[in-house]
Amino acid sequence: MIRVKKGLTAVSAMTLSLAVLAGCGANNDNTNDASSPSASPSASQSASAPASGEPVEFQFYFTGSQNVKDLWDTLIPMFEKENSNVKVKPVYIPSGTGAQPTYDRILAAKQAGKGSGDIDLYEDGVNYVTLGGKDDVWQTLDASAIPNLSNIDPKTMQDVTNLAVPYRSSAVVLAYNSEKVTNPPTTLDGLLDWIKANPEKFAYNDPSTGGAGSSFVSTVLYKDLPEDAIHDSDPAIMQQWDSGFNTLKDLGKYVYGKGIYPKKNQGTLDLLQNGEVDMITAWSDMVLQQQNEGLLSKSIKMQQITPGFNGGPTYLMVNKLSDKKDAVYQFLNFVLSPEAQAVIVDKMNGFPGIELSRMSQEMQDKFKGVSEGFRTFNLGDLGTEINKRWQSDVAAQ
Repeated sequence: MIRVKKGLTAVSAMTLSLAVLAGCGANNDNTNDASSPSASPSASQSASAPASGEPVEFQFYFTGSQNVKDLWDTLIPMFEKENSNVKVKPVYIPSGTGAQPTYDRILAAKQAGKGSGDIDLYEDGVNYVTLGGKDDVWQTLDASAIPNLSNIDPKTMQDVTNLAVPYRSSAVVLAYNSEKVTNPPTTLDGLLDWIKANPEKFAYNDPSTGGAGSSFVSTVLYKDLPEDAIHDSDPAIMQQWDSGFNTLKDLGKYVYGKGIYPKKNQGTLDLLQNGEVDMITAWSDMVLQQQNEGLLSKSIKMQQITPGFNGGPTYLMVNKLSDKKDAVYQFLNFVLSPEAQAVIVDKMNGFPGIELSRMSQEMQDKFKGVSEGFRTFNLGDLGTEINKRWQSDVAAQ
């Protein structure tokens, strides 16, 4: 989890349930707006069927957990029902079994002069957007081909230089037991003070094993650095990490077990649910999903802080060498419609990829103060360097 420059304000405490989100899915006050696919003839008619009359078929590779597969199993039939001239052939790569080989196949096909390698559309995180930008494998996108790109916050597109579509999002937040914590911190400085004032009641996971812990570490490291530093992958910035690592090292005696760092995002959620700690960093969608499934108490609340923990989109990237780009654009335009975005919120327990103002009023009301405040850290290979130094400077103490 991913997952833009800071453009929104801090978030108040929140809890949402799948039932609430699902109630928004069928209601769309904006379906007749210019932003909807039906009002964008250039997008809906962009892919012409072959002379045989058969629809244009393109291949879509994606990876993730079962909920990601369930999402596309819902959205693709919705799209094809409205767009009979396009056929989407999904190829699901289960989480942890093949993202890198899929990208390698795209690059190898390009280098061998074999076109797209039969991969027209690809889903992944910001690291692969950046990598593909360096290797020149992604198509630059614009609203003339995909009108509903105008539904996205321009800053989000600028952060990936228009090489990808940020179609859904999630964020790391503070998750806390509201029965024990009645006044949670709202700033990073306030959180650091709370941790020291409440020994062993806060936990974050080993940053190399999950984004929730990585977010906490990165947020502390960049606390006193310029805001633009979170988008800087220049190794020279590593020299400015000393103060942050000293802070993390000092915190060791105050966190859970006086320096125990659970493995994976789920490790800290288990500690919170079991009452061993009162506060952790966690992915918002994981908290919501587990509350909806009855695995996490409803007394667990969430809150963003200032400066915000990292979060961000999952991206869709168009292979620059695809010969099916018009059909892919037609599909992407649908994905960015309020109708499809409501399904994404329902299925993924996350935030819409488009601006809330483009969603139905009901959806805007439900998400007010929820999907705001997070920042996207785009550090390139520096994330690996952070993990290495954390192991030596913090975990080893």
